[in-house]
Amino acid sequence: MITHDILVVGGGLAGLRAALGLCADWDVAVLSKVHPVRSHSGAAQGGINAALGNAPEGRDDSVEKHAFDTIKGGDYLADQGAVAKMCALAPQVIYELEHWGAPFSRFADGRIAQRPFGGAGFPRACYAADKTGHVLLHTLYEQAVRRGIRVYDECAATCLAVEDGRCHGLVAYDLKRGRLEAFAARFCVFATGGYGRMYRNSTNALINTGSGVGMALLAGVPAKDLEFVQFHPTTLYGTNILITEGARGEGGYLLNRQGERFMARYAPKMMELAPRDIVARSIQTEIDEGRGFEGGCVHLDLRHLGRQKILRRLPGIRSICIEFAGIDPVDEPIPIQPGQHYSMGGIDTDAAGRTCIDNFYAAGECACVSVHGANRLGGNSLADTVIFGRLVAEAINARKGQTDFQPREAVLQAHLERQTRQIEGIFARNRGIPQHRIRDELRRLCVEQIGIFRREEELRRAVARLGELREQYREVCCRAPAGPFSFEILHVLELEGLLRLGEIIARGALARQESRGSHFRTDFPARDDARWLRHTLAHCNGDEIALSYREVDISLYEPKERTY
Repeated sequence: MITHDILVVGGGLAGLRAALGLCADWDVAVLSKVHPVRSHSGAAQGGINAALGNAPEGRDDSVEKHAFDTIKGGDYLADQGAVAKMCALAPQVIYELEHWGAPFSRFADGRIAQRPFGGAGFPRACYAADKTGHVLLHTLYEQAVRRGIRVYDECAATCLAVEDGRCHGLVAYDLKRGRLEAFAARFCVFATGGYGRMYRNSTNALINTGSGVGMALLAGVPAKDLEFVQFHPTTLYGTNILITEGARGEGGYLLNRQGERFMARYAPKMMELAPRDIVARSIQTEIDEGRGFEGGCVHLDLRHLGRQKILRRLPGIRSICIEFAGIDPVDEPIPIQPGQHYSMGGIDTDAAGRTCIDNFYAAGECACVSVHGANRLGGNSLADTVIFGRLVAEAINARKGQTDFQPREAVLQAHLERQTRQIEGIFARNRGIPQHRIRDELRRLCVEQIGIFRREEELRRAVARLGELREQYREVCCRAPAGPFSFEILHVLELEGLLRLGEIIARGALARQESRGSHFRTDFPARDDARWLRHTLAHCNGDEIALSYREVDISLYEPKERTY
């Protein structure tokens, strides 16, 4: 059994920032399914929001304006106190990252460059060309190496060891050795990312399976607002590789088959820089109504920006287009389509990352604070990760000397043995259902019936089919042999949680008879604050999933119509 004071699960920005804030006073270790610099945080391209007011057209920006844009962009479902805290800390975090060596792009006067992003009243996205997440991830990992933080990479958590309201640690699958390992800890922090790979068409890395949310749910922690799933408007047609919102922030146009800048029909004031939910639905509407190009896409045109600006501000996007689509955006428009991108919902936490389990915390995309409400603004995800990773560390540090809790070996051993028996049973089946068949059916359901546009009949069918898939999971088998780097058994273990999350998304969407942010019901197209200005909480009671609701904090701004 391996023992540390604190286990941080996830080596992305949220996990690394939490570990950096804790390592001075605690024995901290990071568990990561991949090497930390391969975490999905590195895929973020366009920028990180903070009200610095560096851009000439953004000098009047403020923390309050950042907060209002975030609350409005989230269609008033965000908890406003948490939003205010995030926006107030954002400038501090940017300068902290800068002092740690983050190579932000600069204006001519030396200040950190900022570009416009969707739903924002001012250019407040600080960026490093179009590789912002990549450079921030390397910056934090360098600091982790400098401080000697222990990292167990290629080690995937599979279940939390919870008993009597306390987390005693977790069980993890060591991919290098092909075996389960028990980790004991006084505190556990989840920073495991989102559940994008539940969808067939997604910008997410293959590791984004929602495993952290699923583990927390099975351990008794409610999941919040899972029905709010963000679709990014611009993913490369045919591959769903992300094409950053920064491309539109730099002045890119969206064009249909008639050559129209069609966003004038949907958001005449902000055009291509309307919030993502609006732009994604607008693109899909153009495609569905026959104004898209053959195969189902529209064009993102950067040609008018000029070669030098594209090479300087969007070099990564140009490389992606050349390598994966065989086109150069300097000379040709980019074919794009919406694709699943982000999870607004997640593990239910407060603004300090606390859950209903005393010593279990969560931060980043796997957590729902909620600062994104029903729709996240571009540039706020990176801010979320580093800010709430920092706040989790501060909350745990404040408990130094206040708790004498020690994890119990017997609890961990019981969970280890239970997980071992489960794996042995899966390998022992000579016949069964391959996990990829269930997984692929889940992904098809999510895209076709719980996608950008939703309606009652399709949601009911999805709920019923997901119930059938959960029954089929009882007969799942593993065809790959046991041993080092047996990814198939890890996929089998994660699939149980994914099926539950899929059912929660469908049930939450079916119950929510309104349209708000990323959740759009064609049969209930209007927002309904009287009935639905509230968070959805999903609880797992054995095999049953129960929904309950909680009021939204609207202490700063009264909800009003969201227009752009």
